[in-house]
Amino acid sequence: MNLDVTSERIASVMAAIDRANGEDPNRIVVDGAERPAELVYGERMSEALAGFCPDATEELAIAARGQHIRRWTSQRADYPEGRIGYLKWRADLKRFHAETVADIMMTCGYGDDAIQRVGSLVRKDRLKQDPDAQILEDVVCLVFLEHYFEAFAAKHSDEKVIEIVRKTWRKMSERGQEAALALNLPAEAGRLVSAALAAAG
Repeated sequence: MNLDVTSERIASVMAAIDRANGEDPNRIVVDGAERPAELVYGERMSEALAGFCPDATEELAIAARGQHIRRWTSQRADYPEGRIGYLKWRADLKRFHAETVADIMMTCGYGDDAIQRVGSLVRKDRLKQDPDAQILEDVVCLVFLEHYFEAFAAKHSDEKVIEIVRKTWRKMSERGQEAALALNLPAEAGRLVSAALAAAG
């Protein structure tokens, strides 16, 4: 494979994912500027992947960037309350994200094998058995803890936050957990993480 062609092709996919996420009507402030929330999320995923797994495959890099593509178009409130409704929402989201990225990859000239591989990663098929799927899950958890955990914790009771951290921790590999412990979290966030790990025993 011509490396220039490969580089141009993945750049086209990343740019298309960014354009899609740039349509997010939800905004967050980053470095004093308002930006589309899912565009920022995709950039943070790529940055975290580069730090955690600098030799990531092309397919894993695409999966990380497209993990939440156009996520705002499917709201939790559109599904029934309770665990069954929640699980249905999450399953539909994974399928939607995988299909949306697949359409972009096809337009950019990727073959079926690469498209299917990215779809499997985005859906996190065979988590714990597929090393790249586990890396992606670790990166998702690291991005949550570093960038979104503090705001999440402020909206919920300590008991709920500790439960969420424990569930998050169980999803991570040992290397992912080590990376999480190395994060420079704000004091209150760090206290809740420590409390969750102590409760896990």
